[in-house]
Amino acid sequence: MGGDSNCDDLWRRFHAAVHQHATALRDLVDFPVQTNEVGRCAALLGGFLDVVRRTGLPLRLLEIGAAAGLILRWDQYRYEVDGEGWGDPHSALRISGVFGDVHPRFDISARITERRGCDASPIEPSTEEGRLTLQSYVWPDQIERFHRLSAAIDIACRVPAQLDKANAADWVEAALANGVRGVATVVYHSIVWQYLSVKDRARFDYTMFAAGQAATIANPLVWLRFEPGGDAAEVRLRIWPDGEDRLLARSGFHGEKVHWLGNKG
Repeated sequence: MGGDSNCDDLWRRFHAAVHQHATALRDLVDFPVQTNEVGRCAALLGGFLDVVRRTGLPLRLLEIGAAAGLILRWDQYRYEVDGEGWGDPHSALRISGVFGDVHPRFDISARITERRGCDASPIEPSTEEGRLTLQSYVWPDQIERFHRLSAAIDIACRVPAQLDKANAADWVEAALANGVRGVATVVYHSIVWQYLSVKDRARFDYTMFAAGQAATIANPLVWLRFEPGGDAAEVRLRIWPDGEDRLLARSGFHGEKVHWLGNKG
């Protein structure tokens, strides 16, 4: 958290801290890591804007593995590159300098009609325990990530989003059981796929493709993914009724740097 880099006696201090807090650490070691990294919003941004551009509709957001739902508020953040930007210029959370030579087109706005997410262990960001839990998952030397997280939590406290404790396959099946007309329903996730069981992945796939077959131009279904693809993360987008799978971007796992490819499509 900004201390010096003198690590000569690091092991001694680490060993003492573990010994001192052994009881608490024994309980905490069973908790799953939930990296609700808002830096990933920069990589996902182009996907959301592409959906708006292609459908002309407001967005219904359904996030799998939402943790505290910070990425459900992606439209409340400011993104900047080379004098251009998207989002509220007065936002407390600014993401800049993450795009390479090419970035998504910013000449379109987005309207969100619903923000819902599910997680096996959802976190309430408005509580002190929730804030501390989210901070505990950030590496202590990454000061910029702490600043972004703090701003995102403050925004989450004033922008509502529904978080459900649920199995991902069960939840998406229920959420897509009845289509909502006049909106683009966007099912999305970031670094979540590897945590689902093989059975749940197969159920999830089946649910998405079955719902995709029922999608129409007036009631489109979108699957936006930010998941590992080799030594980087890939942003992929599929919009039904067309259903074509497109690679939009490659990115670091925390959203830096974003190599945007979507303008080619």
